[in-house]
Amino acid sequence: MSNLAALRKSYEKAELSEEASHADPLAQFAQWLGEAISAQLPEPNAMTLATVDQSQRPSTRVVLIKGYGAEGITWYTNYDSRKGRELAANPCAALQFHWVELERVVRIEGRVSKVSAAESDAYFASRPLDSRIGAWASPQSQVIASRAVLVANAAHYGARFLLQPPRPPHWGGYRLQPDRWEFWQGRKSRLHDRLRYRLDEHGNWLRERLAP
Repeated sequence: MSNLAALRKSYEKAELSEEASHADPLAQFAQWLGEAISAQLPEPNAMTLATVDQSQRPSTRVVLIKGYGAEGITWYTNYDSRKGRELAANPCAALQFHWVELERVVRIEGRVSKVSAAESDAYFASRPLDSRIGAWASPQSQVIASRAVLVANAAHYGARFLLQPPRPPHWGGYRLQPDRWEFWQGRKSRLHDRLRYRLDEHGNWLRERLAP
């Protein structure tokens, strides 16, 4: 068995200073995401979504960012899934990007709401046909007897909708409106750089350095 306690990594690729960072966290995020994409990292758009249910039990899963801007961070999923049910009960959530090769982490917290039906329709129509059929075929997060159920469902909805499956009523977009950001840059000797942005009482972003 591997000795996990002996695993070590020295972080020495970059630094994150107040002087070199953006005053606006969205601009800082856009820079780092752009650099992750330019570096051709595997799935730079993958982010962990954390939600909490009514009994305060947390859960996480990986989803893909599909848009961002002043209005927030957007992704799409099944509204009836576990994350959908938990967001309906508690609309506060957290996102995390981990770009291992760049030794960077971005954490984002805020409230989540559904995007408009028109926006969900437009994105759904842009998806590959098999993904659109899959949105109908999978009763996400529900117990199923076997994979054969999914295959049969896909065949059923493929025959029903042919090349024009509409967006399922249980599928669409969510948008997290950030009220807190944190940018983490790995540094040598575990003296990592952590810059947190939070909204003050006037709605302005306050940038603070946190101890690693």
